[in-house]
Amino acid sequence: MAGGGRAIIAAMALVWMGMAAQAAERVIIVLDASGSMWAQIDGKPKLEIARESLRTALQSVPADKEIGLMAYGHREKGSCSDIELIVPPQAGSASAITQAADSMKFLGKTPLTTAVRQAAEALKYTEDKATVVLITDGIETCGGDPCALGKELEENGIDFTADVVGFGLTADEGRQVACLAENTGGKYIQASDEAALKEALAETVVAPEPAPEPEPAPAPEPVEVQYNLIPKAVLAEGGQAPEKVDVFYEAFRDDAQGTQGQHVDFGYDNVRFKLEPGDYIAVATSGGARAEQKVTVTSDKTAEVVLNLNAAALYLRARPAPGADVDGNAQIIIAHPGGTSSGHFGEVKFVVPAGETKVTVKLGAGEVSETMRLAAGQVIDKDIIVGVGKVKANAFYTEGGEKVDSSSLAWKVFKGTKKLDGTREQVSYAFGPDSAFALPAGDYVMTVDMEATSVERPFSVTVGQMTDVNVALNAGVVAIEAPGADGFRIYEAKKNLQGERKQVTYAYGEKMQTTLAAGDYVVVTNFSADKPDVETPFSVKAGERTELTVQ
Repeated sequence: MAGGGRAIIAAMALVWMGMAAQAAERVIIVLDASGSMWAQIDGKPKLEIARESLRTALQSVPADKEIGLMAYGHREKGSCSDIELIVPPQAGSASAITQAADSMKFLGKTPLTTAVRQAAEALKYTEDKATVVLITDGIETCGGDPCALGKELEENGIDFTADVVGFGLTADEGRQVACLAENTGGKYIQASDEAALKEALAETVVAPEPAPEPEPAPAPEPVEVQYNLIPKAVLAEGGQAPEKVDVFYEAFRDDAQGTQGQHVDFGYDNVRFKLEPGDYIAVATSGGARAEQKVTVTSDKTAEVVLNLNAAALYLRARPAPGADVDGNAQIIIAHPGGTSSGHFGEVKFVVPAGETKVTVKLGAGEVSETMRLAAGQVIDKDIIVGVGKVKANAFYTEGGEKVDSSSLAWKVFKGTKKLDGTREQVSYAFGPDSAFALPAGDYVMTVDMEATSVERPFSVTVGQMTDVNVALNAGVVAIEAPGADGFRIYEAKKNLQGERKQVTYAYGEKMQTTLAAGDYVVVTNFSADKPDVETPFSVKAGERTELTVQ
């Protein structure tokens, strides 16, 4: 199995080992079923590795352990509310969880914060001991704040713990979800390679044997401080700490060359370290900004080190139009000195190094960018208006008739003005009923294809307004059955000047059903070589179903 697969199996086994050592509690596994799980590690999709890992881990769970399964992103694309408790926590649920994971689709977004909250509530975490195990290969994409959620669950829960397995996450991505575990007293395991996993096992699970009780002796006077290193990050020299955002602190041994050596400890925000005396390098990271400073630590004195991020803070909210609510589908991309951060939707609180930063917000076909020259200590708190209107598209078989409720509906949006070559520029597309679009103000043409039927309709968009585009297909449905047939070809009944008919659609087998514009047609039914083709005329009426049997 690939290295990532071995890591996730071991990581999950680690979580179960930790839980087995605790008092009995009910557990819900929250499984990431987002579309990114189709990515591969050593040629194998991560979703397959996760399924096999889940199956292996569950084999070692006692039959009386009450385990449940929750998933997100497994039913809908682009939905932040696609969260489902598939298997409620119960004893003997291993087989049900395995079957659910094996049949699960992976196609949506990553609302991990809301999913963990729902899992905690399902476990009645304010009344009973509860554990949530989150397995994710991505960071939050629906505007949630996992760090704040961890603090809330820890404060309100009776005995709540969240363990987080970061499957293939980068170090920066891991920091964005590790706080969920840390803030609840749980474990964060970086399941990316075997070496990192072994280090996690040694640091978080393998507890040393208790030291023997010392011989009674007179109590010495206390000489050691409780904490000997307290780091603090500021946006600018002599300035204040960043507000509304998390700061990730790390402590490294200072090797003989004055560079980072062994990673010793880490924590968030108001962390305090108790370290062995020696020379260290303290590091602070927030968003895209980073600072480090050397410090000498002793056992009898608390070293307070201030790390200057030389950065600015961005508190941004994306709105479709002035006065509109924040839109969680709006992607916020921040290109700052040293990198780009694009995993933000709706609103973002982010720290960037001082200098030129470009913020781009995309919502549907709308896009707006702003370049900022930011000074250290500066705080930007603002709304970004994309300038779009919303459109909802639906099709009906006839004007005012039955609504078409089919995923076969294919919508395309084009600019209303044609280019010099007579074509129009496509700006968006969608499938199914109630298809939603976000578009800049202007004139457009909507086309909809429903099987063998195609219709187009012009419409206009106003910023901040909802526009309903309802298209009448003027079509009906035909169902044809021919026992022993190889297939069908449907033509328009009317011939052109050359005596030929235009083919509309075709199908193979003994049955076919399709949507056709109202009118007259001919179906040619193809049989095997010992039986000639049969030509059958028929008509389709708008809003009606036509059934044919060809002998």
